[in-house]
Amino acid sequence: MTSAPTKPIDVPPFQLQTLIAQCNARCAQAIGSEIYVGCSNGELIRYALQADDPNTLEAYSIISRQSVPNDKPVDEIVLLPSISRALVFSDHQIHFYTLPALDVVPSNVIKPIRHVMAFAVDQNHLKRPAPSLSVPISSLEPVDFCIIKRSTIAMYSLRDRLFYHKELPLPNGALLARRSGLYLCIADKTQYSIVDLASAELTPLMPLSQAFDAEPFAGKPGICVTGDNPAEFLILSWTGASTLGVFINSGGDPVRGTLEWPAHPHAIVFDYPYIAALLPNRTVEIHSIESQVIMQVLPAPKDDAEPRLALAAALSGYLVPSTQKSEKMRKVPVGLLRGS
Repeated sequence: MTSAPTKPIDVPPFQLQTLIAQCNARCAQAIGSEIYVGCSNGELIRYALQADDPNTLEAYSIISRQSVPNDKPVDEIVLLPSISRALVFSDHQIHFYTLPALDVVPSNVIKPIRHVMAFAVDQNHLKRPAPSLSVPISSLEPVDFCIIKRSTIAMYSLRDRLFYHKELPLPNGALLARRSGLYLCIADKTQYSIVDLASAELTPLMPLSQAFDAEPFAGKPGICVTGDNPAEFLILSWTGASTLGVFINSGGDPVRGTLEWPAHPHAIVFDYPYIAALLPNRTVEIHSIESQVIMQVLPAPKDDAEPRLALAAALSGYLVPSTQKSEKMRKVPVGLLRGS
């Protein structure tokens, strides 16, 4: 079951295109002409867009591969282009790598962070552009992020070195976290909360599931940052019959309207002005953040070889080979008037 746009638009905002085939991906991130893939066997694979034959379409191909320590599954990759670094989350540890080469940062420079339950990089810092190659990393503005442990929030910043700032108490821990500026939106096993990192105050928001008389909720929490200044988050709550998407500001108050899905999404991402949600039936629903109207439904793959495990937003953009470019670039007559 899925929804459908009441007024389909002539040019849908998104289209599906296979970039990498036969890849045992667990998570992925893309930037520019490169895609970084984390696999369930602990492999990190770096793909780059290459044109070996001028008569064929450009394609992504493997240029390097390696494994995280202990060959454990890679849960998440976060790219930090502004400081040419990548954070790789695996086996409750954060490992540090360079961009674009994806070389591991030596442990005598930055040691992996252990006992991590979840982490969140400041969304404002994720969108910073890559610096000039001539600028030393030691002179760049650091990137701030939070590490969620069993009962604390540890605050760090990263540049050429890792800087620890302080810890805040978090008795119930968290399974998921997203950060915008000095505000952290978290989900534990039962509810969502907002943490003011400056004042160390926690504000409860709403439960993950409002269906208290039904069977235990088996879905995953969902959070995405939808505003930076002021901070704003979208959180998902199951009602027993559908899932609601509620926009919350830094004070914990609802803003905008409400989104609704017929089933609890596996994942959500924000790509202004759209919210994309991956549903259990493998369709992807696209809503407008401004009107909350559903704009498009991307159908489920016809082939079971495409399971659609997750969604990932490429905040800095990436390149997609297109079969349409040759059609768009052709000679056309243009009328000219002398003296105009």
